Amino acid sequence: MDEWKRVAWSDETQFLIHHVDDRVRVRRLPGEQLLPSCTAGHTQAGGGGILLWGMFSWAALGPVVVVEQTMKAAKYLNIIADQLYPYMAFVFPTGNGIFQQDNAPYHKARIVLEWLEEHTDEFHLMSWPPNSPDLNPVEHIWDVMKRQLRAQTPPCPNISTLRDRCLGIWYNLSPVMYQKLVASMPRQVAAVLKAKGGATRY
Repeated sequence: MDEWKRVAWSDETQFLIHHVDDRVRVRRLPGEQLLPSCTAGHTQAGGGGILLWGMFSWAALGPVVVVEQTMKAAKYLNIIADQLYPYMAFVFPTGNGIFQQDNAPYHKARIVLEWLEEHTDEFHLMSWPPNSPDLNPVEHIWDVMKRQLRAQTPPCPNISTLRDRCLGIWYNLSPVMYQKLVASMPRQVAAVLKAKGGATRY
């Protein structure tokens, strides 16, 4: 656990105004399938959305960034230079922190890897194997946030409200919740090893 507590986890995900992946079931009588009360409208591409990048560790919830344009290597480099660097310096002042990122193309871009290499005295980059079970606990945080967002009423009318609600949920996440996620890592790894890389309950 001492080693897992040194990891700063990071990831990106998209939040949509309308959740187009939800299935709504309706009971109806024969001949009613086209009635307005028995149908639901569909908004193209979820009515728009935002991309969030966030990070956290056992010690502290980190920053979350709303990515205004498509994420590319230069944009990602700006984020980690502006957000990751001060976070790691504050939470792991002795330089023993470990930064986790997955193998998204812009994470592995030359300019990004060169920058990370230049900062190995301040923190280390975790090796993230390709085609591996995704054990990143940030995925659980995204799931919690999306469930909370869906539970809010009225639904988000626009991108601005969506952004404000997402930031509000992020900055009110309980330390108990994200520390439990980090504490589950030894069990998760053991389960994946036992399943030989197959599916687990995590």
